[in-house]
Order: sequence, then C-alpha cells, then structure tokens
Amino acid sequence: MPGYLVPPGSDDLFVEILGGGDTPHVEARPYTDLGDSLKYAGLHHFCMDVTSVDETLAVLRERGVTIVAEPFVLPAIRRKLAFFADPFGNLIELSELVG
Repeated sequence: MPGYLVPPGSDDLFVEILGGGDTPHVEARPYTDLGDSLKYAGLHHFCMDVTSVDETLAVLRERGVTIVAEPFVLPAIRRKLAFFADPFGNLIELSELVG
C-alpha cells in the first residue's frame, strides 16, 4: 500500500513510499554511528528539510526512534544536520537552514 509525503498546499513535489510484498525480509543494517554507515555500498540515505532539527528530534525521541547522529552544523552549506534510523535500519537525514 503506498503512502505519500506532500508539502501542504503543493501539487509539485511528493515522495511515494511503498511497503509490503512477498519477498523475504532483507537484514537491516542497525546503524548506530554515522561514520560507520559510510563503509556500505549502495544508496546511503535521503534528506528531509525541516523547520527545526531539534524539535523534530524531540518528537522522534518520544517515539523511541534511534538517533544515529546528534545535530551538528555544517557551515559550508549553512545547515544543521542530524540522522536517525527507521525501523528497518535505513538512514534518514534532517536538514535545517541556519544563519
């Protein structure tokens, strides 16, 4: 069954998420360290732009989500970033524009 992530009031951008099927479960990579995650080949992660990385992480923590990298600022791109893992071990990046 598909799910869609769409910004409010926008018909121009969406992300479709599909799940299910009969294929046996693929072993998850239980990332606990961002640096360690870079040793694996293939697609690494996707990024979501948020208004506040700190507020988003607070909600994720309340829900028991695994935080892989605490917030840090990358001045070269003027972004505060953080990473968390979904229940299957996939990495997801949060990005907030700063300064």
